[in-house]
Amino acid sequence: MRIDAIFLRELRLPLVHPFQTSFGTTTERRILLVELRAEGLTGWGECVAGEHPFYSEESIDTAWLAIQSELGPTLAAAEPEHGGKCPGIFRQVRGNRMAKAALENAVWDLEAQMRGIPLASLLGGTREKIDCGVSIGIQASMEQQMAAVEKELAAGYQRIKLKCKPGWDVKMLEAVRSRWPDIELSVDANSAYRLNDSDHIVSFDHFDLMMIEQPLWADDFYFHSMLQKRLNTPICLDESIRNRRDALAAIEMESCRIINIKVGRVGGFSEAIAVHNAAQERGIPVWCGGMLETGIGRSHNIALSSLENFSLPGDVSASKRYWKEDIIEPEVTVSELGQIAVPETPGRGFEVRTDLVEKLTVRKDEIRAMAVA
Repeated sequence: MRIDAIFLRELRLPLVHPFQTSFGTTTERRILLVELRAEGLTGWGECVAGEHPFYSEESIDTAWLAIQSELGPTLAAAEPEHGGKCPGIFRQVRGNRMAKAALENAVWDLEAQMRGIPLASLLGGTREKIDCGVSIGIQASMEQQMAAVEKELAAGYQRIKLKCKPGWDVKMLEAVRSRWPDIELSVDANSAYRLNDSDHIVSFDHFDLMMIEQPLWADDFYFHSMLQKRLNTPICLDESIRNRRDALAAIEMESCRIINIKVGRVGGFSEAIAVHNAAQERGIPVWCGGMLETGIGRSHNIALSSLENFSLPGDVSASKRYWKEDIIEPEVTVSELGQIAVPETPGRGFEVRTDLVEKLTVRKDEIRAMAVA
């Protein structure tokens, strides 16, 4: 695959509603898009790094610099045979997984187009439809929290995930469970608790939760293992799982019973597939988490979620939940049964609205192939 050019773009998109987690509140997303042009085709990738290095060490600005100065020129000169070669091409650069994923995923998209097959098929997906859950941020009041849950249940979502933190957990769960005793319900703490909160966290067992996501430190397996031994509710690890080795360690230590796979967090489709396979071989279910992506990143999540072991509803929800106007067409929609159809057309299956992308672009750069020592 001979890459002619790589374009970087920063877009600014306001969210339909503010999204609050234990990290803070997001009202507008700075989006980093990667456009790869090769052999008459165009592949797209999205870097899911946030505005600040809160969820991970990366931010949109560190990712921009890493792609612009290191990863982009290296990839442009490498002529990758396929997406699976990207981890080796990027090996000399440590970390920067979200930056790497943006480029690698665009290569997979290009390869699928060149082969004339859907991206999901190229990844090894087998599902024609994926089951969808939804993530609801911390609300300003209990009344707003209840209204948000009611709205998403009416939209058909199969699993409700509620962001929580100390001071916004048990009473909120009591209210939700009292009103909807039978829904599939989970919580996500984004590492907001510590081990001395264990007695408090164990009380979550009363609410019949599908999972508690990343209650403790973002880089921890050991203390999650201690906590899981006290909990009936499965722990799901998110931030702690950076690659296949982490997944194997967490499973061996019994730190979790479920794994959330975010393709940007693990560095791209290649590692995401490796984590999926490792979990599947050991009987650990996985699901696909979201990072407030535009339709480009969302289309990649749909393709990944078509793999066999994505057996739990993920956070791949409809475009309209986040954006007044998405940058793809058609926009991602969720059926009344809480499902998204996996595209059957070559590549990612959604056209990029390049006119809208150009209109929203606030920063742009171009990378051409160059010799690499």
